[in-house]
This record gives sequence, C-alpha cells and structure tokens, in this order.
Amino acid sequence: MNDQNELDREVPEQFDPARRFLLELADRGVEAQAISPSPLPPAQLLEIVEPTDWGKAAAVAQSQAWRWVAGWAEDGQALLSVSVCLELQGIYMVLRTRIDTRQPCLPSHAPYFFAANRPERHMRDLFGIEFTDHPDPRRWTRHQAWDSETAPLRKSFPKEGLPPGQTPPDMNYPFFRAEGHGVYEIPVGPVHAGIIEPGHFRFHAVGETLLHLEERLGYVHKGVEKIAEGRTPESLARLAGRVSGDTTVGHAFAACLAMERAANLEAPPRAAFIRGILAERERIANHLWDMAAICNDVGFGFAYYQLGRLREVWLRDNQAMFGHRLLMDRIIPGGVSVDVANGAGERMRASSKVLRLELDDLLTIIDANSSLEDRIVTTGYLTLEDAQTLGALGFVGRASGQVFDVRHDAPYSPYDQVEVKVPLEEQGDVASRFWVRYKEMRVALKLIESLLDKMPDGDIAAPWITPQPDAEGLGLVEGWRGEILCFVRFGENGCISRYYPRDPSIVNWPALEKIALGNIVPDFPVCNKSVNGSYSGNDL
Repeated sequence: MNDQNELDREVPEQFDPARRFLLELADRGVEAQAISPSPLPPAQLLEIVEPTDWGKAAAVAQSQAWRWVAGWAEDGQALLSVSVCLELQGIYMVLRTRIDTRQPCLPSHAPYFFAANRPERHMRDLFGIEFTDHPDPRRWTRHQAWDSETAPLRKSFPKEGLPPGQTPPDMNYPFFRAEGHGVYEIPVGPVHAGIIEPGHFRFHAVGETLLHLEERLGYVHKGVEKIAEGRTPESLARLAGRVSGDTTVGHAFAACLAMERAANLEAPPRAAFIRGILAERERIANHLWDMAAICNDVGFGFAYYQLGRLREVWLRDNQAMFGHRLLMDRIIPGGVSVDVANGAGERMRASSKVLRLELDDLLTIIDANSSLEDRIVTTGYLTLEDAQTLGALGFVGRASGQVFDVRHDAPYSPYDQVEVKVPLEEQGDVASRFWVRYKEMRVALKLIESLLDKMPDGDIAAPWITPQPDAEGLGLVEGWRGEILCFVRFGENGCISRYYPRDPSIVNWPALEKIALGNIVPDFPVCNKSVNGSYSGNDL
C-alpha cells in the first residue's frame, strides 16, 4: 500500500476529496492506486486492486458523503472491469476493479447507495456479474429475451443476438405483495394510452390512498450499448442523440465531450458556445411541455394550450435557425454542424424577450388559479433527506432543496465563462417541481443572451484526431433532466469499443416510487408527470 508521501504525489492538489478517500481506504487495509495523470478527466481514476475490497470502498464513500453517480462494466476477454463514478463537492472520482470472467463476482454497492441498485442488476443481466449482498436478486433488463447463462454485452455475443423466435411473455415477475383488510392491487401498463413508451406500475392501495408503488421498466430495451460497438465517432454521436429523443442535445453533448477527451481534442470556442445555446434551447422546450402536461393532468386546459403554443413557437424557431425542431445531429465530434447565421442572434434575442413577457403574464394567471393549487401544492412530497438518499438529479432534486448542477459545480465549456445561477425550491412537492422548471427557463433565457453577447468568432468544428487504441473518456453535462454521464472507450481503427450513457432518469425513476406514497390514486398521473422520467433513456 502507498504511504502518505506517495499519495501526495499521485493525487493532485485539486482532488483533495479523492486524497481523503484514498487515505481512509489505506487505513482500512484496502490496496488502491491513484492513476495519475487520470485518463478520465475531469474525474480522478482509482484502481481497487482486490475485488473483495469493492464493498469496503463503497462503505468509505458513503461515510464521506460521496454521491453514487453511475456504474458500468467492460469485457476485457480474460477479465471484466467494473467502474463506478462518484461525486463530492463538484469533484468526480472513478473507482475501478477487475474480476475473472469465468466467475465474475463482486460485493454490491447497493447496501450503501440506493442509486446502485438498478445499475448493478443491469450489469448482472447483461454481463453475468453476480453482486453479493445485493438486496434485490430479480432480473431487471433481461425480460425473458435471454436465458440466465447468456451475457449479451460480452464481446462473444453477436450484435444480431440469438433470437429464439417469439420472446416468451414476461408473466411471472415477482412483484412485491401486500395483504391486509381493504388492501388491493392496481396494475397499470406496460402499454399506456397515448404515445408514451411502455412501463408497468404496480400499486397497492387502501381506498384511494397509495401504500406502495413498484415500477417495472425495460420493455423497450434497444441494445444501445451493444450496437455502439465498432461505430465511428460520427456514428456514435448520432446514436447518442437517439438514446432519449427529448434529450438529443444533452446526450450528444456528453458523448462528444467523452470522445474529445479520449482524443485529447478540444472543440473550438465558438463551437462550445453554440453547444451551450443548443442545450439551453432544449431545456426551455422541454420545461414548457412538462409544465403544460402538469396543468393538463389536473384539467387546467387554458394553461396547457398556452404553454404548448409557446413550445411550438420555440420549436419552429429551432427549425428556422438550426435546421431541426429538436436540434438532432447538431452536435458532432469536434464541434457543431451548424453556425449561428447572420440574423439568427437577433432573432433569438427577440424570441427570448417575447417568451419572457408571455411567461410573466401566463404565470400570473396560473399562480392565481386555486384549482391548480389544490391539486399540486403538498402533492407528491419528496423530502430533502430522501432526495439525497436517492441521489435525485435536476429539477427533482432541486425542488427538494438539493443544490447541484454540473454547469455550476463542475463547469465545462462554455459554462465556465458565464454565470450560472441554480434555482431552488424547498417544499419538494409537485408545485415545487413546476416552479423550479419555470425558474430554470428564466435562467436558460439569460444564459442564451449571455452566450450570444460573448460569442467568439472562429471555426465551428476542429479536425478529428483518431485516439489511440484503448483510449477512454468521460463526458458530464447538465441535461434538462439533470446530470448526464457518458463513458467511451476506443478500440482499433479509431472505432468505439464501449459506450455507456447514464440518463438522469435512471436515478430519478426510483424517486417516483417514494413521491407517490400517501397520495390518492387520481394524483398519481400528476406526480408522474412532475418527474417525467424517460423510458427510452432508462431502457438502453
């Protein structure tokens, strides 16, 4: 094990939390190595030498109040590597260990971090890794498409799969059971009315009061991680933009940052500013639609129509200025594919001014509507303690008083050159999640104007540099739902060997199970919409 002098040399001064973490590991007899310089900027990489110490590392992280961000595995043929990203005070750290592919087994992080529960089940289903002491042995991702001996994300598994014909129905999932006088079950989904993707909700209720909610997701597993293998950087950026269609900018931004860091490439300053404008425009469009949907779910049709109208005008401006309503494929490796043309800046300033004025008038009407207030104030309560325990992200966490925003706490270009204010609510109910969205739109409008004011001249894309084989990169951005993480590793010929995107919905979906408790059954739709988790972003 390393002594303190060696630790000081291996862990740079800016990574003080990582140094403290490594020192406590050493005190507990855990052998670990700080890899310097880290191949995963902005995160420090620590190698946990013995897989049996993986659980001890989680215990230390929990004791020091690190947040469990994401976990992913990689197939190295003879060995599987498992990585976990943690965050504390805007500092990111990646823990990594390696296990034998023949008997892959690790201590679980789920007893220490609730956010590790579903990602570990995902790794178990797709890599065949067993996590000892995991509190939930049920499959999560497989859904009967493969038998228990098959690991679809191993390199030996073909991309086209091993289709057995028709996949057997997923009929016998062991949902939580509750019994007692007056207790009854309500199954909802997986197929829903409208155009949303499938997801199953199993309620237990007494009268109209919800006692328990359990989610079953994964019905639209797309194989994103598998079909990413062998893609060119350009092709991966296109795939990333389709992980969750409403977050095409956020996921493409994170993927391109990860690839650029692996290639030791930086996008031109003008390209970074345009990326920021695209991200804020995406944030505004989605918040408008979510606020409209919340109003619609409680029968407030006027607000639904008006907020939907404002979103439609905003999307038409996207089409006119950037060539796509949802801004798909505008972010590419090395920069962006579209410039802010002459006149577009003034058009954006004018449309931002109009939106701000219309929102002021509309929100005055909304705020005075007592029927809306009756339905959303105190409904769907999430305490600060629960938000922290779950690791809730974005507007879900900030509506409960949890202040974290990658743009502010771990700024990346262009947000390191503008002021980012993080709006906050503390009541933790549906109303708070509504108003945080509104405040975030006001911040986004100001950011767009600041980025336009400070927009540098120059190129909008840099020539691509082919990374070395085995080069890896980490991208972290603040999407409209919250923090997005992307990990990439390159293989031979500059193509992708491993791609893992972590949508904020993967963390926020479990919050809905907590939010719904104690509410009446008719309030579940508005609780659900106030979180608005992405099925597609969850079901990789």
